[in-house]
Amino acid sequence: MFHPAPRATKIVATLGPASSDPGILERMLRAGVNVVRVNFSHGTAAEHAETVRRVRELAERLRQSVGVLADLQGPKIRIGKFADGRITLAAGDRFKFDVDGAPGDQTRVGLDYPELVNDVKPGDTLLLDDGRMMMRVDRTTPREIECTVIQGGVLSNRKGINRQGGGLSAPALTSKDMEDIKTAIGFEADFIAVSFPKNAADMYMARELMRASGGRALMIAKIERYEAIGNLEEILKASDGIMVARGDLAVEVGDAAVPALQKRMIRMAKELNKVTITATQMMESMIESPVPTRAEVSDVANAVLDGTDAVMLSAETAAGKYPVETIEAMARVCVEADRSEVKPLDAAFLSRTFTRIDQTIAMSALFVAHHMKVKAVVSLTQSGSTALWMSRIDSGVPIYALTPEEASRRRMCLYREVHPIVMTYHAQEREALLLEAEQRLVDAGIVERGDLIALTIGEPIGKSGGTNTLKIVRVGEHGG
Repeated sequence: MFHPAPRATKIVATLGPASSDPGILERMLRAGVNVVRVNFSHGTAAEHAETVRRVRELAERLRQSVGVLADLQGPKIRIGKFADGRITLAAGDRFKFDVDGAPGDQTRVGLDYPELVNDVKPGDTLLLDDGRMMMRVDRTTPREIECTVIQGGVLSNRKGINRQGGGLSAPALTSKDMEDIKTAIGFEADFIAVSFPKNAADMYMARELMRASGGRALMIAKIERYEAIGNLEEILKASDGIMVARGDLAVEVGDAAVPALQKRMIRMAKELNKVTITATQMMESMIESPVPTRAEVSDVANAVLDGTDAVMLSAETAAGKYPVETIEAMARVCVEADRSEVKPLDAAFLSRTFTRIDQTIAMSALFVAHHMKVKAVVSLTQSGSTALWMSRIDSGVPIYALTPEEASRRRMCLYREVHPIVMTYHAQEREALLLEAEQRLVDAGIVERGDLIALTIGEPIGKSGGTNTLKIVRVGEHGG
């Protein structure tokens, strides 16, 4: 039976209480989850390791490749606790933040990040609870920050606090993050997301810690600080990809600036051969509702049209009432948006230069695919690099990556338009191996006799980074 081309844009789903039931988790994977996100802001190391074990077991049973993204908590700067759990403030009220550890009251609360007193000055605006509440700094001392409330509301325990315009000195990696990297490598995370990096140095440090623990994970920089925008290119070059983390970013740069930044980030990432995940509130209303709003549908579709590799669900699948329905709704939107865009491919080639043989082969395959209207591009790959390069240009042609490497298959779960397939290289001679690949695709119902496919392969067989051959084949007619 012939199958239509699979969905190009990938779905990342956060795991949590709503997805802890094995039956629900299985339905989520069947509904189209490509990568699961383990959020280190919640839960214990043992719980996360058990969650990942269950996901891998399920994925194997379903014969599905599923990646695992470990998301570090980072230096989330929070207030302390209140004696009564919460207070209500009105515009014009005076309020203090201090380094006193005592429970807060109507006039003051402690900080779990005492350095904040040195990072702000009179006239600064502080944003609390993801921007729901605003205060102006009137005066600072070595031990406290005196403020006037500009926008009031309910303030409860442990809410986050940001300075508008960024500038906080907190390091990107806390001691908890360093331990969590070891935990993530222990369960063989495929991706590690670093929260609040300011520059390339933060990403290099995280990568060194990951490697020191014996890991091979791809490093994803979460762009959520004001400073990160100015350092975007250097952060991208030090990372394997970025997450457009629109929540904290909106608090620091203002929500109106985020849509244009999202487009710029995705465009720059693709130019530098990096992957992108677009995140935060994508289908927020589905935490409580079985259907998304029209605005959410447009938001997901626009991220797809921007060229993001993946769209991400947070509380919708971690704590929402409709985790499976949310994934199904998101998948429908992605498929429709993927299908809607005409890809002007030639312009993408004119602006690029290729210095490596394997990269040149990858681009040649896309060029051929576009002009000869092939059914699929097929990459026999060890590391997945060839498939990554192909996926940086939207050709509209599905890319099937055949590899014996499980780690490579899981990483490719995040690449737009790339569909990893298990293939054990039985043959060591090129022609026999290409025949084997062709048969694998026919057996899977991906291609039929008479279809045209573009195949890339490297010699010597099994050597990473050695792709040096492009062959155009009509399925079932050999020697062509």
